[in-house]
Amino acid sequence: MRNYIKRAAAAVLTGIMTVTLAGNVLADETTDFEEALQASYDIVPDTNNIQGWPQGPHVYGGSAIVMDMDSGAVLYGKKADERHYPASITKILTALVALENSKPDDEVYFSEDSVSFLEYGDASIGMTPGEILSMNDALYGMLLASANEVSYAIAESVGKQMGGGYDTFIQEMNDRSAELGCTGSHWTNANGLHSDQHYTTARDMALIASAAYQFEEFRTVTQTLNYTIGATNLVGESRTFQQNHKMLWEGGYYYYEYCTGGKTGYTDQSRTTLVTMADNGDLQLVAVFLQDDGDVYTDTRAMFDYAFANFSKVSLKDQPKAEGVRSYEDENAYVLLPSGIGFSSLENEVAITDEKEAAGEVTYYYEGQNVGSAAVTLTPEYVRERTGYDATPQITGNDNTEEAAQKEAAGLPLPIKVLIGVGVAVLLIFIILYGAAGYQLAKRRRLGLERARRRRQTGRVSPARQNTARQSPARRYAAHQSPTRQGPARQRPASSRSGRTSRQISRQSPQRRVRRDGG
Repeated sequence: MRNYIKRAAAAVLTGIMTVTLAGNVLADETTDFEEALQASYDIVPDTNNIQGWPQGPHVYGGSAIVMDMDSGAVLYGKKADERHYPASITKILTALVALENSKPDDEVYFSEDSVSFLEYGDASIGMTPGEILSMNDALYGMLLASANEVSYAIAESVGKQMGGGYDTFIQEMNDRSAELGCTGSHWTNANGLHSDQHYTTARDMALIASAAYQFEEFRTVTQTLNYTIGATNLVGESRTFQQNHKMLWEGGYYYYEYCTGGKTGYTDQSRTTLVTMADNGDLQLVAVFLQDDGDVYTDTRAMFDYAFANFSKVSLKDQPKAEGVRSYEDENAYVLLPSGIGFSSLENEVAITDEKEAAGEVTYYYEGQNVGSAAVTLTPEYVRERTGYDATPQITGNDNTEEAAQKEAAGLPLPIKVLIGVGVAVLLIFIILYGAAGYQLAKRRRLGLERARRRRQTGRVSPARQNTARQSPARRYAAHQSPTRQGPARQRPASSRSGRTSRQISRQSPQRRVRRDGG
């Protein structure tokens, strides 16, 4: 009995010690988490260190940025170029590539590969191999429900349309992000499930989101609250899902009146990631958070409020142009500046994007901070000085007159081209008809002459009467009186056959001459 009591006491003591140790570990972990979270919050935003720049709010995210989607101006930044795992905000880039390479009614086919990789807990809308969705429905499933199998199927289907497959689409994701100016990103899948080689930066995501936002289809999908996909070729039931971004739900705690869309993300490795778009009627902004363990929606609102309150547009057409700039493609181009900073304080950088078209882009900076860029037309002198290419229009004289005329005609409006074409066609038809009529007239004339010739040769009278008709009245009388003198054997040479001289012949009446000459 005594041994039993001892064993029971030992077991109770062991349990107490285990619970105590576990509690201490949990307390330590909680303390470590809270300390790390506070440490992240205490990091001063990089833009707060710019002289004369408005002081922005502290936020919990490891990286954060606010960018103007039209000009590219960066209004707020905290470790914006630090690499992090993006999680499901990857799907914004997937949507961009899909929208640029497909149509809304294209078919998205769900292969075995697009479904079999899913693991327990992965976001999904329960698609099965062999099912088909329209691209439009698939975009809703990917961006609202964050369905990972839909992301895969979109990439695989669009990749096939591009002449390859899933890997072709992933390569296009990397190429497209590089074209947008992303320098810290690498993409290995279309959904954002964790991979050590799948990463991005807050600045890169802002560039990607700005490009996707230009598509009306993207804006429509990302601000929708509820959507239903109807029955498919294999499943007779519909699927309904909701918007996950809390700032879009009116009446909700995090609702933000200027929010126009966004995308959420989370994995154990990435922590919370969030992309949000907002429009106050004057500015269209995008905010990005990476590796956030705090109140990401509250921080997003704080950054938007800061940007809307402290920056205003300065029209470029009212300011001196940068060297080499002839004109702006958009006459409403602008930079964003806080109060107290004048345009004269800015530096600029001009890049040539197409030397043949003298096209380029000018970007303005304040203390190294991008405050806006615009597409421009450059002067030929600037292009020639920088590249050696002469963009000045060349006039070379008569040798190129025809070529110049062809180029000028090629630039005419379509209605004018149609009228010219009709006129040419009518002229050709007239020429053909006129030629045919002339040919018929000439043909009839030839036939008439031929008949006349044959009449002269054969006549409508006997050879004897033809011969008699050529004789003078005296000879015809003599021949009539002496029939034996008729016939070719007794005729004189043609020069005296008529019994008259040439002078006598010339004195014949006009009627007689006409009959000889014209038959």
